[in-house]
Amino acid sequence: MLHHEETIFIDEFNQHTVKAMIHEMELAKIKTGIFLHEDVDAVLKTFKKKLKLIVAAGGLVHTAEHEILLILRHGKWDLPKGKLDDKESLEACAIREIAEETGMKNHVIEKPLTITYHTYHQDGKHILKESHWYLMKSKKQNVFTPQTEEGISKCEWVPVENMATYMENTHASIIDVVNEGVKLLHETKNT
Repeated sequence: MLHHEETIFIDEFNQHTVKAMIHEMELAKIKTGIFLHEDVDAVLKTFKKKLKLIVAAGGLVHTAEHEILLILRHGKWDLPKGKLDDKESLEACAIREIAEETGMKNHVIEKPLTITYHTYHQDGKHILKESHWYLMKSKKQNVFTPQTEEGISKCEWVPVENMATYMENTHASIIDVVNEGVKLLHETKNT
């Protein structure tokens, strides 16, 4: 990923390089920005000051047969997630968003999975989205209602062993969530 023309890589961390990263990320040809720095918390704290923070929650939903629920959002495979409402818990947000985006019922949280961050530009503002992810379990539901107004065109159960193909057309942060979830599923399967 470091050597793609659509990636900006910066190995020096200061106010000027943060501004440069934000500026470069606005360019249409740039898809990924990477800071190499030993203190991830310092980088995150700086970006939280510079960008509008939006908190979201979602889930990696799996069945007992080790299938994972993916959604096709704006032509990329994704996991269901969405913005936290006022006075809503992260857990309630994750469950609500999955139901809204897929029409799913009866999914339950097993445990927290990970937190991811990504940036985007919207309505002239720089946004930092902090997504809290949960590992969730559900019985296999075969009828979905994709939330088309959110750009979702398809919901699909994917066997864990077939995930690599789908991960070729997704976002880097989703790959991280899927890898963490699959690792936990394998640990659970082997205990």
